[in-house]
Amino acid sequence: MSFGQGGPSWGPGGTQTPDWAALADESATRSRRKKWLLIGGGVLATAAVGAIVATAVISTNNGTSSTGSGKNGSELPAPSDLPNNTAEPEPSFSSVAPPPPPDPKDYISDVKKDRAPITVDAFFPGKKLTMGDRVYAKGATQQTKNCAATTKGALGSILVNNGCDQVIRATYSKDGVAVTVGLAVFETEAQAKKAARQSSGSIATLSGAGVPAFCPTGSVCRRTANSYGRYAYFAISGFTSGKNITKADKNAFATGDDLTNFTFRQIRHRGELQASAAAAAPAA
Repeated sequence: MSFGQGGPSWGPGGTQTPDWAALADESATRSRRKKWLLIGGGVLATAAVGAIVATAVISTNNGTSSTGSGKNGSELPAPSDLPNNTAEPEPSFSSVAPPPPPDPKDYISDVKKDRAPITVDAFFPGKKLTMGDRVYAKGATQQTKNCAATTKGALGSILVNNGCDQVIRATYSKDGVAVTVGLAVFETEAQAKKAARQSSGSIATLSGAGVPAFCPTGSVCRRTANSYGRYAYFAISGFTSGKNITKADKNAFATGDDLTNFTFRQIRHRGELQASAAAAAPAA
């Protein structure tokens, strides 16, 4: 039995054996072709689905979707849809600046504001004075309205001519050095400043209460003058032995500086107390 040209040559009565290897290769080729066709179709299908999804997303963002309830196609309201007012009130700030705290110096610069009592103990309290590691014993004190009587030389007339109201004196001593401080009170700062600037002569020493007389006429003693607010203060320091003070006597200079510094602090503290009281007082 024979078939036409080009056909297979096996079967009953055939004279040739089928080429099994060729048949196997042909079958494998057909299988691979089907597999690639399936994979290619899947890729195309996936790309098509992705394109559809992307189109839907773009359409949604452009406001063409029919599923969104807002202008942007989402469930969240647009900024223009949000309420302008909230339940909490907005903070408010006063445009009026608070008044500045009282200046302590204002209360010791004019008699109209400086109303605290003027006494020896108000300026020179206690029985001793401690400045750092130095302790000074307090001697005699005096308060008088006869300003000229508390001075030596031209200082008396200077105080009187500038309207001195009264003078408080206090003496302190340590290690053979004594200092008398005279605190002159005026009505205004200008008067006190002028009296200190014109200073000539000195405050008179005040002995007693354990301090002997010092700085007799003709001796060399240290004299200083200054003012703060409506108060002018003068000091004279010297040795209780009558020895003259020289620039080499550091202890004598330190004693005078301590007493004048303390007097200044007491005047300033007086202003601070009155300023604090004014700040704490209820508004009228």
